Amino acid sequence: MHTSRISRWARRGLVAAVAGGSLLTALETAGPAMASTASSPTGGSTVVCTSKKPGLALQLSHDIAAALEGRKGRSALAVYDRTTETTCRFQGGTHFDSASVVKVTVLGALLRQAGEAHRHLTPQEARWATAMITKSDNASTDALWRRVGLPGIKRFLDLAQMRHTVPGKGGAWGLTQITADDELALMRLLTSPNTVLTPSDRAYALDLMHRVEPDQQWGVPAGAPASATVHVKNGWLPRKTNGWRVHSVGAFTGNGHDYGMVVLSHGNRTMDYGVATIEAAARVIQRDLTAAEV
Repeated sequence: MHTSRISRWARRGLVAAVAGGSLLTALETAGPAMASTASSPTGGSTVVCTSKKPGLALQLSHDIAAALEGRKGRSALAVYDRTTETTCRFQGGTHFDSASVVKVTVLGALLRQAGEAHRHLTPQEARWATAMITKSDNASTDALWRRVGLPGIKRFLDLAQMRHTVPGKGGAWGLTQITADDELALMRLLTSPNTVLTPSDRAYALDLMHRVEPDQQWGVPAGAPASATVHVKNGWLPRKTNGWRVHSVGAFTGNGHDYGMVVLSHGNRTMDYGVATIEAAARVIQRDLTAAEV
């Protein structure tokens, strides 16, 4: 690329990237439709962000890397923002035990299965679904996991293009193997027109995620603007190996907001430590996206 074609912002961004230890892998040009990509190392891997908003990819990659730097255990992250055409990814293909975030997948599979049978949810299914999402009730999840069945779960995963998610064996839904990339694909599915879930199904799922009990509204909502409608589902599970699994997935809509976020973690010595890791990343993402939308 000839120097004369590089915008003033791109030159500043390149200098900042070098000074901050980040690698700007694609420069913003004078054409407004061009996206820029930036990456920043942390924890032995790299945060990679792409955006059509000048400077945002660099800002996000740097801030996410700084938020995760020095945190114990392992984490993964994925973000999209349709308003600025931004994505970020960190360890997006790494597998984690799902804990309770798989409950959104169970709900999606239930809604798809009912739709294929041209029927509404039964009153009992609706009670189970509400308790499963808003209260993270395990008994309700057990019932719906059996009701949908493994073939139904797998069919939904295939239709949703969540190709790297592996359902837990038997009734062990909490040991489903998930990735940040697949969980973000699910958040996208819930917030955009598609052939997998009807508009009413998507609205139903998002409403349940919006009504999660207050003591379970931690995680990716940290730092969210008051003008955003928050839809969240969290998961937490201690095991002998890799300590606490602590995850949070969410979508943010309304008043011009249209973005989603996933942060997964394991190897946390306590649940609170995992929550703190997720919220450290979430706060900088919320801050940077909010500033970019102004």
